Amino acid sequence: MASPHEIHVALPHDPGGKSLESDGHFSVPIHVVTQVSQLPIEFLEPSPERQLVIGFDCEGVDLCRHGTLCIMQLAFPSAIYLVDAIEGGEALVKACKPALESNYITKVIHDCKRDSEALYFQFGIKLHNVVDTQQIAYSLIKEQEGQIRAPDDYISFVSLLADPCYCGISYAEKEEVRVLLRQDPNFWTYRPLSEMMVRAAADDVRFLLFIYYKMLEKLSEQSLWYLAVRGALYCRCFCVNDNQYADWPSLPPVPDQMLGDPNAPEEEILSVLDVPPGKMGRIIGKRGATILSIKESCNAEIFMGGAKGPPDKVFIIGPIKQVRKAEAMLRGRMLDIF
Repeated sequence: MASPHEIHVALPHDPGGKSLESDGHFSVPIHVVTQVSQLPIEFLEPSPERQLVIGFDCEGVDLCRHGTLCIMQLAFPSAIYLVDAIEGGEALVKACKPALESNYITKVIHDCKRDSEALYFQFGIKLHNVVDTQQIAYSLIKEQEGQIRAPDDYISFVSLLADPCYCGISYAEKEEVRVLLRQDPNFWTYRPLSEMMVRAAADDVRFLLFIYYKMLEKLSEQSLWYLAVRGALYCRCFCVNDNQYADWPSLPPVPDQMLGDPNAPEEEILSVLDVPPGKMGRIIGKRGATILSIKESCNAEIFMGGAKGPPDKVFIIGPIKQVRKAEAMLRGRMLDIF
């Protein structure tokens, strides 16, 4: 078995004042995994009879299709597993493929797009069945509450933890790690893992399950469908291939019980728009003004590859009509009439 690191972290009280644990602390064994045999069998062999919900995250260097995946964090209710991709190598990561692609294991993650891209291009893993607490679940809850979210107004993990509706705790250590990463981008490649590295990796997933169940209490049936379909679309967002994602799992259909409703949700899609050389500046505009204006005009999410790439594409996610509207506006900006 993996040698465990056991630490104690104070957890918050829930909104009703009841402590999550009778003594206000949660003892979490953290296992550093370098061999497949150290992972739980119910994770390695997904089954409809043993469906799981786990917290999930990845750490690495410039994590994307070209970066280096160093650690995958798996948070179970009773333990956290740090899958060491440096020591365990490709074989260890690929052993996780059935679980990461399984419909029987829900992966709760805070912003899945780049992690999914790294897994797809480096290991051939199509991340599936995710709940994204940043760009999907939290935003859906705010929409249900009647709040209008500004474009690109995504909640950080630190802010989500601090929200009293979820955890209500400070995560000051996150900034410590960010400073170290700015000073040395190879921080996650060093071995053996230091106590600080183990703690930082575990802290990024240890509260995800608690947040997930709190969010489920707030989400309507329609929002739960949006959560599933947008999670699938976000996972494939930067994973551009030549077959229009034909090898990815099918998207969740609109539930039958919603089809007769006049307010039934419209089918959601991902569109990838190619941008000719020299045209991206027109789309972005001065200080981002043009792309911001387009985002404000469409009820769709618009992403660009940026420095991590792909630099010549724009990704649009949302209801079909809103995606087509965004496409038309973006193509208009690329015309040689300005």
